[in-house]
Amino acid sequence: MSKIIITCAVTGSIHTPSMSPYLPVTAEEIAGQAIGAAGAGAAILHLHARDPLTGQPSASVDHYRAFLPAIGAETDAVVNLTTGGSAVMSLDDRLAAPLALRPEMCSLNMGSMNFALYPMLGKRTEWLHDWEEPFLRNSDDLVFKNTPRDIEGILSRMGAERGARFEFECYDVGHLYMLKHFADRGLVKSPIFIQFVMGVLGGIAADPDHLDHLKATADKLFGDGYVFSVLAAGRMQMQMAEKAASMGGHVRVGLEDNLYIARGQLAKSNAEQVEKVRDIVEAVGRTVASPDEARAMLGLKGRDKVGF
Repeated sequence: MSKIIITCAVTGSIHTPSMSPYLPVTAEEIAGQAIGAAGAGAAILHLHARDPLTGQPSASVDHYRAFLPAIGAETDAVVNLTTGGSAVMSLDDRLAAPLALRPEMCSLNMGSMNFALYPMLGKRTEWLHDWEEPFLRNSDDLVFKNTPRDIEGILSRMGAERGARFEFECYDVGHLYMLKHFADRGLVKSPIFIQFVMGVLGGIAADPDHLDHLKATADKLFGDGYVFSVLAAGRMQMQMAEKAASMGGHVRVGLEDNLYIARGQLAKSNAEQVEKVRDIVEAVGRTVASPDEARAMLGLKGRDKVGF
């Protein structure tokens, strides 16, 4: 079967640091875990930044600059910077680092949605930082804004002007139709890299039947002009990765999406998740793609054209 791209989401905006002592927060921790994930087989590293003093998601260019050079020096992995950041950031804040640092890839959320994280309150009674519990509690009134105007602006400023390609994050079927809208307008070119994001309350559930429907819809809309990957937030992470691999798709794992390696057992690193999913996808007959193979498959501009 074809080569499979493993993406690792190293640290992110949807988990709070006190929920796992292994979630990287400082620049040194993020760089170390990213390098480890690349060594384990991740061709793409999806990266957010955090304020090392508070643990909060950060849009600071300086916070990104604190870990990107080390990752670039120690790996040849594709760096994929978020344009989603956090649902409580403005669009200008979310774009500050990608605009300045000009990565090969960016994530791009394809629609506004409820982003309900408050069920996580039942999993923790003690908090490391005073912002964590209120943030989760207030997520019952949280809308993650990604309007067509926002999307067009990101496509123009990051894609047309800076040569980035995109991980199009589709949390539901309607997001595929929004992506088709922009493809029809000539603002999105093939090969299109779609990330089916499953398991976030407010988006589509991590159910195998839903993945079948998402792929059938994408086949109808994009034909052979796209490739897909699957991200399942939470306990279905590895099961959905196995299904994606068996369907000819790619996979994403990482502590942004799931803090566990097995039921009740925290993952001690991102590399541990990459190693596990690598074993899974190789067992179904796939061969893991190198970073340069991923660049060729996705039509990336090359690491010599980034700004870090």
